[in-house]
Amino acid sequence: MNAPLRATGSTASDALIEVRDLTVDFLGGRKPVRAVGGVDFSIRAGEALALLGESGSGKSVTLRALMRLLPESRTRIAGHLRVDGHDVLSLKRKALSAYRGGTVAMIFQDPGLALDPVYRIGDQIAEAVMRHEGVSRAAGRARALELFERVHIPSPARRLDAYPHEMSGGMRQRAMIALALACRPKVLLADEPTTALDATVQIQILLLLRELQRDLGLAVIFVTHDVGVAVQVADRVAVMYGGHLVEVGASGEVIGRPAHPYTQGLLASRITPDSPKGVRLATIPGSPPDLADPPPGCPFEPRCGLVVPACREGLPARVAVAPGHAARCVRLDGTAPAA
Repeated sequence: MNAPLRATGSTASDALIEVRDLTVDFLGGRKPVRAVGGVDFSIRAGEALALLGESGSGKSVTLRALMRLLPESRTRIAGHLRVDGHDVLSLKRKALSAYRGGTVAMIFQDPGLALDPVYRIGDQIAEAVMRHEGVSRAAGRARALELFERVHIPSPARRLDAYPHEMSGGMRQRAMIALALACRPKVLLADEPTTALDATVQIQILLLLRELQRDLGLAVIFVTHDVGVAVQVADRVAVMYGGHLVEVGASGEVIGRPAHPYTQGLLASRITPDSPKGVRLATIPGSPPDLADPPPGCPFEPRCGLVVPACREGLPARVAVAPGHAARCVRLDGTAPAA
């Protein structure tokens, strides 16, 4: 049997998040589109996992499946999703409302779109606290002030009465983080929260997220296409391509000893302090696969420079590269014939 590639350092008994064989199909087109195909991972409280890959690889869809934010009329989700004892796919409306925010919260990529532009930010946070914890508006505002101080927003009392457009991008993202933490969730999902920020502010937000994750004992899943960001925020890295996990392991292990050709391509295409001047960066040829008509074997096969016939015969099996480090590539098991 083709064993699942699991991004896990935990066992079923101590996992806060347990995902098994997650598949997500988008319906309504000429044929279903499988955006996520058989993803498995487990995470303990206090651990941070980065989902790394290009746009369209299934990272954000995975996060939205965990939050049940995908449109039910046009999406089919299957598999086992359990978070803090909740069977996510079976939650009814009232329980789902309490689960969102109370157990799992999400930081979106663009806080300018996630925050309501016609309400003061402090009121938005206070409303979330009132809704989940049944406290007064004064208590909700006090919690909002506490969170603004926690995420290092300057002049926090004054900023509570600011509208989103009156704050800079970095301050809006800090306010978005405060909103996500408002109801004391155990799991934080971050969907490329630094993409729209300049480099200096990006580092500040990454350091803040790492600080909060460690201090509050949060389980964090961080979506990014930036290898450097993944190293900054995550204990473990799971590389996604074509809706599949193709390599997983500890951050230093995956970045230091990449085993899958796709991971190697991502690392080769970035600038490092050792990069020679005037030399073109390496690129991965081609485009991500059409998920409505994916290749029959390894999803990376059409773009890979190391293809052998076995690459076209089915999804490669999981191969252990080192303790806690595994990848899906036929060349790793030593049985693939020469090209």
